Amino acid sequence: METPMNATLADGTAVDLAIEGMSCASCVKRVENALAAVPGVRGASVNLATERAHVQFDRAASVLPDALVEAVGKVGYGARPVTSGQDHAAAQAAARDAETRVLARRFAAALLLTLPVFLLEMGGHLFPAVHHALDIYIGSTRLWLLQWALTTAVLAGPGRMFFVKGGAMLARRAPDMNSLVAVGAGSAWLYSTVATFAPGWLPEDARHVYFEAAAVIVTLILLGRLLEARAKGRTGAAIARLASLQPRQARVLRGDDTVDVPIEAVRPGDVVRIRPGEKIPVDGTVLEGASFVDESMITGEPIPAERTTGDAVTGGTLNTQGSLTVRVTRTGADTALARIARMVQDAQGAKLPIQGLVDRITYRFVPAIMAIAALTFFAWLAFGAEPALPQALVHAVAVLIVACPCAMGLATPMSIMVGTGRAAEMGVLFRHGDALQSLRDVRTVAFDKTGTLTLGKPTLTGVATAAGFGREEILSWTASLQAASEHPIASAIVAAAREAGVAIAPVDGFLAISGAGVRGAVQGRQLLAGAERLMREQGIDIAPLAGQADEWARDGKTAIYVAVDGTAAAVMAVSDPVRPTSASAIAALRAAGIRTVMITGDNRHTAQAVARVLGIDDVRAEVLPEGKVEAVRALRAHAAGGPDDASGATAPGGPPGPVAGKTGPRSLLAFVGDGINDAPALAAADVGIAIGTGTDVAIDAASVVLMAGDPAGVARAIAISRATLANIRQNLFWAFVYNVALIPLAAGIPALFQGPSLSPVFAAAAMALSSLFVVGNALRLRGLRAASTPEVKRP
Repeated sequence: METPMNATLADGTAVDLAIEGMSCASCVKRVENALAAVPGVRGASVNLATERAHVQFDRAASVLPDALVEAVGKVGYGARPVTSGQDHAAAQAAARDAETRVLARRFAAALLLTLPVFLLEMGGHLFPAVHHALDIYIGSTRLWLLQWALTTAVLAGPGRMFFVKGGAMLARRAPDMNSLVAVGAGSAWLYSTVATFAPGWLPEDARHVYFEAAAVIVTLILLGRLLEARAKGRTGAAIARLASLQPRQARVLRGDDTVDVPIEAVRPGDVVRIRPGEKIPVDGTVLEGASFVDESMITGEPIPAERTTGDAVTGGTLNTQGSLTVRVTRTGADTALARIARMVQDAQGAKLPIQGLVDRITYRFVPAIMAIAALTFFAWLAFGAEPALPQALVHAVAVLIVACPCAMGLATPMSIMVGTGRAAEMGVLFRHGDALQSLRDVRTVAFDKTGTLTLGKPTLTGVATAAGFGREEILSWTASLQAASEHPIASAIVAAAREAGVAIAPVDGFLAISGAGVRGAVQGRQLLAGAERLMREQGIDIAPLAGQADEWARDGKTAIYVAVDGTAAAVMAVSDPVRPTSASAIAALRAAGIRTVMITGDNRHTAQAVARVLGIDDVRAEVLPEGKVEAVRALRAHAAGGPDDASGATAPGGPPGPVAGKTGPRSLLAFVGDGINDAPALAAADVGIAIGTGTDVAIDAASVVLMAGDPAGVARAIAISRATLANIRQNLFWAFVYNVALIPLAAGIPALFQGPSLSPVFAAAAMALSSLFVVGNALRLRGLRAASTPEVKRP
């Protein structure tokens, strides 16, 4: 489910690495800088939550994975290429499970050793009688020796990881969170050890021990790491769920028999049979049978879809009723399920623009904290009341511990992981990570009509002929001409002709006129079929048929004129039913203050009729396929508050939408489409949203994909974007304000004025809680509800 590294190397542009050993936000920037320094690398993006790096390099550069791994190793971290055939998500989940088990063992050992230290020291302070009893029966010297032995065991055993990693980073002059813990806990242990074994080195009033602080710091941070690791495992639930959807075996037809074979052995062209209640193992086309298929795990839609002969089915979905015989079309990494998993992984590993600022700040944060801790130590030595030395130590250690930037590094990627994972469960796929941030600022949504707001399955509903022409011969000639076209309207006319039993003859000199119609010769007659503007361009008088065409247009039907040998012969009405959810989807967007626009090649009367039914604010009608990009650019200028070229724009009638004018300092445009001719417009919009039931070209050009093919998904995608970005803002506020606000308290500034201070023990607890808050707040996004037309709150 991972993008194969072999493919990226062959393409010569990018490679993914799994990074090991990162513990805080400063690590991210350090690894990025190391990768960016490799000759030929154009850029590197590292994600703390997914523990992955995406490295881009020049096509002409000979960048080898070994060079990237070596560069990461030089700054103190591990790296390995994500190679072809690996299931990185499964490997990462297994690694996290193993890490969680190791942390659980370390925490249990640390807790077992720390409890006696804590009870011996703090119990004596809380209960004077206990203190006196311990002093009389054991003696303070023996108590300190016991505490030293237990604390040393904590630091050398469960806490050794902090000293090994933190010491290595200090040696490289690149301190990280482990360095802060090592220096903080190590300072408390060293001072206490001197007070125990060489008390003469210290002034008499400075002979105190802080073994409980060193032990409790390590134990609490191990607890925080353990809880964080367990919570991180939950953020990957979407990928794990997708991976679990595909059955491991398929029932393949071999001659007259069916054989159960591993899913890896199934190939395109094989025929598989699926019984009621079984999952469909691969993507394919139904050869025999009919059933209702539950596709909610892919599209988010709860109602099973009917599938019969000729329909496509998707691997991982559930066959609920009848038996199906399916010819396999895609297997392995080419299946829709695998592509979805890749999209989700790419989105989860994306770095939003907001994260760049966070990384730059936190890269300098750890060295700055160490400087503040040193300043605190010497300030207390100089200005603190006697005994100043122990107070200086306590406050410096508290500063080191409370300011660990774990929460800062997790604030953005954790929200992205959970938000995009939940979006996938709701049928919304973010192909490009930055679309998650851009979609929040969308204030105008432009829709293609056919196949997006409508079902894309037009039917012929009426034929009106001019004098001298019969309905049957016109239908036969027109169907013969349209049989060479792949346009949905052409398919509707051909289907009606076949249903009526009329003959379909060969066509000579067929020519498709982009966005207008078709022409060709049928049985010796020159035929022209298409829109009103095509007839006018060819100088054909359509006045006798215009009245009927206008009447149909007012009912929302598309009028197709037919000319025979240069004379208007007939007009046909083609109706493409509006999707049942389109009106409620538009209403949800309008209620959120989002302006809606429809772009269509239909004539203005038909377009206005559809817009009135749906409640769309603005219509751009009679737009040629190549004109969609210009229409999108004009709408982008209008959305951003610039001049708007209103050519081709018509209002649907009635009052304007709630935000028909400027919509704020940052207003972006989203375009929603499904066809091949929508791809340029999808790419030109600020955010391109593709209907998942559309063409692969449209999906590849878009940054967001709606798997259900339902316009209600647009409101859902915007709701997810706004909820995720709000969650990120909450996390960043908490992480930065929390750390910055507690530093003065840890440094003991209020204590200089008889105020409170923060001990190293409570500093460790506070630091762990800040990370847990960020992770827990991000996990709230899993509770986003997938209503059919979700409420999108105004920003």
